[in-house]
Amino acid sequence: MDRRAVIFDTDPGQDDAVAILAALASPELDVLGIATVAGNIPLAHTTRNALKLVELAGRPEVPVHPGCDRPLGRALVTAEHVHGETGLDGPDLPDPTTRPQAMHGADFIIETVRARAPGTVTLLTLGPLTNVALAFAKAPDVATRLKELVMMGGGCFEGGNITPAAEFNVYVDPQAAAMVFRSGVPITVLPLDVTHQMRSTRARIAAFAALGNRSGAAVAAMLGFSERFDIGKYGWDGAPLHDPCVTAFVLDPAIFEGRPVNVEVETASELTRGMTVTDYWGVTGRPKNAFWVRSGNADRFYALLTERIGRLP
Repeated sequence: MDRRAVIFDTDPGQDDAVAILAALASPELDVLGIATVAGNIPLAHTTRNALKLVELAGRPEVPVHPGCDRPLGRALVTAEHVHGETGLDGPDLPDPTTRPQAMHGADFIIETVRARAPGTVTLLTLGPLTNVALAFAKAPDVATRLKELVMMGGGCFEGGNITPAAEFNVYVDPQAAAMVFRSGVPITVLPLDVTHQMRSTRARIAAFAALGNRSGAAVAAMLGFSERFDIGKYGWDGAPLHDPCVTAFVLDPAIFEGRPVNVEVETASELTRGMTVTDYWGVTGRPKNAFWVRSGNADRFYALLTERIGRLP
């Protein structure tokens, strides 16, 4: 089997955790490493959480590289109100014994992509794009050497989830997101438009718990914790599960449907800062710079995640 080489850039986060665990359980993917960034919670927590996850998955050899501790041009906004103080509230995971790497996350992205043949590494982003924008600014060739960038972020038809206009990952560092969308890298976007359809109902959480392994129990506890906020917010039968859409798309793109679009990021307006202005209907004539995923099959999505989490310790 030809394994697809991937790098995660992430701010775990319960939903980030499920995305990473599913990838580490997938023989189709060669996870080269994880770069962490400040976002859902500060950098020290996101890095510690990434180390906990590779150990939970039985994959402590996967390197974790701390990256940027703040956005490029503004103060950090975090989301402990959603994820809890640690970012992985819910399960009681032991403190990691593995240590983070000394190399900065952005430099890890640069060196890893340059060390591989062009068009062979995919970058999977689950948080603010600060590390990625920094890597592209320091080494513009990295954007052209990547196979593609698959990201969770943005929203069009669903609006925003941190402001009326903006999705959290883009809102935290809109300057970085704008730089990435203008970089020329092939981008696939898993926005709120699709992630809001992937709801972790009680039956779906119970399926993770019923796997009988430590990872399944941890995922069930994570999702049980995070849903208390989103169910109250949306009034749905379950909380949306955002970041695992990235892993699922890489593993089985047929789960999803979308189209090429132009995306620009608003960086100035007080009302709409962080908005992904998505030309879904092609009214501007601007060049298409992203594949925008609008819908997906939630049953197939959860079946895939449950099967993969079931392979872990």
